[in-house]
Amino acid sequence: MTETIGLENLQLIEKSAKDFADTYIRPHLMGWDETQHFPRDLFTRLGEQGFLGILVPEEYGGSAMGYQEYVSIIVEIAKVCGSIGLSVAAHNSLCTNHILTFGNEEQKQKYLPKLATGEWVGAWGLTEPNTGSDAGRMQTTAVQDGDYWILNGTKSWITHGLSGEVAVVIVRTGELLDSRGMTAFVVERGTPGFSGGKKENKLGMRASETAEMIFDNCRLHKSQILGKVGEGFIQSMKILDGGRISIAALALGIAKGAYEASVKYAKERHQFGKPIADFQAIGFKLADMAVKIQAAELLIRQASDMKNRHVPMTKESAMAKYYASEISVEIATDAVQIFGGYGYTKDFPVEKYYRDSKLCTIGEGTSEIQKLVISRELLK
Repeated sequence: MTETIGLENLQLIEKSAKDFADTYIRPHLMGWDETQHFPRDLFTRLGEQGFLGILVPEEYGGSAMGYQEYVSIIVEIAKVCGSIGLSVAAHNSLCTNHILTFGNEEQKQKYLPKLATGEWVGAWGLTEPNTGSDAGRMQTTAVQDGDYWILNGTKSWITHGLSGEVAVVIVRTGELLDSRGMTAFVVERGTPGFSGGKKENKLGMRASETAEMIFDNCRLHKSQILGKVGEGFIQSMKILDGGRISIAALALGIAKGAYEASVKYAKERHQFGKPIADFQAIGFKLADMAVKIQAAELLIRQASDMKNRHVPMTKESAMAKYYASEISVEIATDAVQIFGGYGYTKDFPVEKYYRDSKLCTIGEGTSEIQKLVISRELLK
């Protein structure tokens, strides 16, 4: 995996992601949003482009890039459509990265090439209907039966819960509240007892599929365990450190999209005989947006640098995720205000940024959980 990358290479990767989003996503984004259509065929294209195995080494069919490139790709896609940005982020940083980080050689050889090329889309299941932040009380269990484990329970709010061809799922194999009582399994679609459940009807991110995964006496061979029995929760916390960078990048992309649309509109829209950009009330809003975006990007780039260097970055990734997601909502809100009545309609882009941004303060750990993580790290 690359540790450092030149600015010129990063700009080339950014342009590649921007061109892809403009060509294959922009023309369809409102149609997908209205109908909640998850464009599975787009993910084959994303895989061909190298955007679904960004962190995966070349030997497994991946792009062998680091976190700086990863952030740039997510940002450019999310500037156009938060939904597709979210799905690309979840596929890369959760399912694929979990197998890459904790899988054995056989598991990597089996799953990573299909995930990295977009032949398969990945899902990752930790959350349950009654355990979001409180993962230690999960009810989905796996009971050993010789060389097999029998899984029972339901995972909810899962990106690609219906369409993902493979899922990493964390289930309880020990006592309630025991951090070493959970285990991660890889489950393939089509395995008896594994099915998709209810698809959520969401405020925003509507083209990113969010659904239940149901396990009903689902028999898995012990070879489907990632790492060791009892390591699932500890693995998940490490995966979420990187996942926070993903959601921060997603939030930054949405914020940049809303900001750029606002600058363009403020220059074009005339009131009282001049562009509204000339009014201090609007100019100051744009200034605040630009400062917040710059600050968020610096936090994200710092966390990415630490992740690339394999330095502990729990606090930094939580800070980046917390700040970027909150300012994304603020910037999208201000963007709707700058557009006025037009900002409230679906004919203009900012109402979608407004709806999409809110998820960033909730998914992969709420803002409140990020503050909990940050304060614990500060007080260690």
